[in-house]
Amino acid sequence: MKSFDVLIVGGGIMGGAIAWELTRRNLRVAILDRQEPWREASWAAAGMLSPSPEPGESPAWFPLAKASFDLYPAWVSEIENEAGRPPLIRQEATLELFAGPQAESERDALINQHQRLGLRTKAISLAYAKNLEPPIGPSIAAAALLSDEAIIDPRALGQTLLWALTRRGVEIRTGTEVSSLTTENHRCTGVMTSGGEVQAGHVVIAAGCYSSAIETVRPFAPVHPVRGQMIALRQATPGPRRVLRSHRGYVVPRPDGRIVAGSTLENDGYEKRITPSGQMEILSAAIELAPSLANAEIVETWSGLRPDTPDHLPIIGPVDVPAGRTVGISGVAIATGHYRNGILLAPITARLIAQSIVGEPLSLDVSPFSPLRFADLARRAAETR
Repeated sequence: MKSFDVLIVGGGIMGGAIAWELTRRNLRVAILDRQEPWREASWAAAGMLSPSPEPGESPAWFPLAKASFDLYPAWVSEIENEAGRPPLIRQEATLELFAGPQAESERDALINQHQRLGLRTKAISLAYAKNLEPPIGPSIAAAALLSDEAIIDPRALGQTLLWALTRRGVEIRTGTEVSSLTTENHRCTGVMTSGGEVQAGHVVIAAGCYSSAIETVRPFAPVHPVRGQMIALRQATPGPRRVLRSHRGYVVPRPDGRIVAGSTLENDGYEKRITPSGQMEILSAAIELAPSLANAEIVETWSGLRPDTPDHLPIIGPVDVPAGRTVGISGVAIATGHYRNGILLAPITARLIAQSIVGEPLSLDVSPFSPLRFADLARRAAETR
């Protein structure tokens, strides 16, 4: 039976990024995907690389996001060089736009929050904003320029990364659904799949919102899907050249001339549906940002399922049994629950998972993201029943 140093369950951005990081350490890696790699949340994403926190975001999120954003240029450049593909990332300031009577106070609150974190966010006049982006609509009353931002096309990134992984010798198995982990003496030895057992020294669960479908993983990864609908537009007249964003939605220009608009947040199980109400919500927000989009052609609609967690923080790290605890499975690590930030958080997540597998010092404290936090909660709840 063929075995690997590391098996990765899930072929999206997390699985691919982790595989890439492990090949840099000369490990034998295989990716198992239940369908085709990169066809779930990664394929559906808008591709905004924004370390800027949203209102109510946990303080633990920003250091992780900023570290990953800082890694991105070199990380993606190495992948491009391996695959022989043109540059994928475009570093471009975002315009955050505000409407309504509280527009200026909302803008100032956002700027204060960002500047306290060291981000180069600043207020700009409406005249200057419209000089940068003439399509901005008349209902916009205040604007901020967010310089610490970038854009990447997730679909192009997927093609490039999967090609680079193949060149590095990573085995990618499609249509291979993992049903359970195999264990011996409390250590994981591989997985059971629709095609039989696959053995490995380590297993990484990076299957997005489907990670919780594996029964032995569920206590450590109680992820659930949050649907996000998207629309791609194309217009004959010049459209936005950079990301325009508000609390209602965003528009993201693509190199091929399309403009991607999104997105909804819907708790509707594993239904990847397109709905009239969702599309109207997206279009209303996009047209408020750039009214000329009202006459654009709709060239594509789609939806994806983001993996969310009970505390809205990602799940990153091993589930080994620490001293003094009774829960855990040696030889298993989890990388899921990145919610709306999977594309952004891939480089740092991959580095942290690889470091934990080979025993290197960790780049960041991962305790806020440990899978054990959920198993501990479940155990304490059971003890109080």
